[in-house]
Amino acid sequence: MGKREGMPGQKNKKARGIWNKISGKYQLKKKLEHLLSMRVALFALIFFTVGTALFAVTVGISAVCREEAMSGRISEVQEYGKFLSNQIVSSGYLAAQGAEVTTELSVAADIFDGRILVVDGNLKVVADTFNNEQGKILLSREVIECIRGMHVCQVKEGEDHIELTLPVKGAENTNVGAIILRASLERENAVVNHVGHSVFIFDVVTLLVAAFVAFFVSGRMTKPFKSIVASIQHVTDGYLEDTVSIGGFYEVKRISDSFNEMLLQMKKVEESRQEFVSNVSHELKTPMTSIKVLADSLTMQGEAPAELYREFLSDITDEIERENKIINDLLSLVRLDRKEAEMHIAQVSINELMEIILKRIKPIAKNRNIELVFESFRPVLAEVDEVKLSLAVSNLIENAVKYNVEDGNVRVSLNADHKYFYISVSDSGIGIPEAAQPFVFDRFYRVDKARSRESGGTGLGLAITKSVVLRHKGTIKVYSRENEGTTFTVRIPLNYIA
Repeated sequence: MGKREGMPGQKNKKARGIWNKISGKYQLKKKLEHLLSMRVALFALIFFTVGTALFAVTVGISAVCREEAMSGRISEVQEYGKFLSNQIVSSGYLAAQGAEVTTELSVAADIFDGRILVVDGNLKVVADTFNNEQGKILLSREVIECIRGMHVCQVKEGEDHIELTLPVKGAENTNVGAIILRASLERENAVVNHVGHSVFIFDVVTLLVAAFVAFFVSGRMTKPFKSIVASIQHVTDGYLEDTVSIGGFYEVKRISDSFNEMLLQMKKVEESRQEFVSNVSHELKTPMTSIKVLADSLTMQGEAPAELYREFLSDITDEIERENKIINDLLSLVRLDRKEAEMHIAQVSINELMEIILKRIKPIAKNRNIELVFESFRPVLAEVDEVKLSLAVSNLIENAVKYNVEDGNVRVSLNADHKYFYISVSDSGIGIPEAAQPFVFDRFYRVDKARSRESGGTGLGLAITKSVVLRHKGTIKVYSRENEGTTFTVRIPLNYIA
């Protein structure tokens, strides 16, 4: 029993553990998303750029400062070395070491906080302010080269001192010995360190200011994008009436304008969808209402003649057929509207296709005594979906026959160039008012609603035709004048563009 009582707690603990794990992953994901944000990228870019520039300037200043300090120290030691060289030669110090020069050497060593050695022409150390090497032979490459006259002055630089080897010039400007002066760089290093410390403080202050500026600038630059995100979220919630008006940079304004254009298109699509649903409901309701009226009339007739029943049933059949046609046209439109709708593309002789369509429509034209003329200027082979194109062209020619005058004519022409083929359908019918022409391809739009219904039209034929033409990456245009006739022109590429 004890184990059973403990099981729910264990399950809850396990569930909490899983939840905490999922929550932790979600929080980590959110943090990573923040790190990848534009503001963080801008902040890092500004901070890194300023930091890199400061580092380069600091290194440059330190190098220049040290170079100047070393150059000044070398010049100072070199000048004093020349002074000592003159004293050594004038006093004959190399032959007999006088106290005056020895004292001067000691004073100079104290001044430079270093060491001075005097070497004669035989490489013997005649003076050493440290008294370590005096009387010994000094085998030094610098000293030998200096005595031989190969170098005027040689400098060896260390971290905390410099060492100069200068010649002692005797009679006739010959080198009779050498002086080695080692001078401390403590003062120069202190100056360089002081400058470096000052530059470091400046760098830190500048980086802090740069961080503040980067934080402010990145926030200011990304603020418009937050407004756009908020506006998009607002639209996502269903508020399509609102528009976005965001000032700032040119690119932000462009995004704002593009978003408003997209909103306008979405509104149009939504209005079109609502109008389409309304039209579908109306078009489907009309036959149903007629059927109900006819059925109710039959029910109320009682003992009606058989001829009346047949007449009413015939009318009911016509209404059902009309509704069936509307539904079929709607299904055709839905299939054409799908982006993934399959296109069965094959190379087709457009001339033969046109002749088949005209042969099918000729009986309808003959009933109204309408002349049907086909003009083909050249053989045309094109990559098309034969079934869909046949439906589109049939709609155009059938409309030209249906909305024509008695004893009128319909002219169909086919032509092509190196890139497109062209189909033109012209009639001598009633024409389309100029104000109605922009809407003739809209679904359920009828120029003359009463006449359209009499002819059995659903108001979807031209919408289907346009969808088929667009699926073939083509264009369709209408030219019309009232009581003069209408011309539809179709242009489709010879080679299908996937």
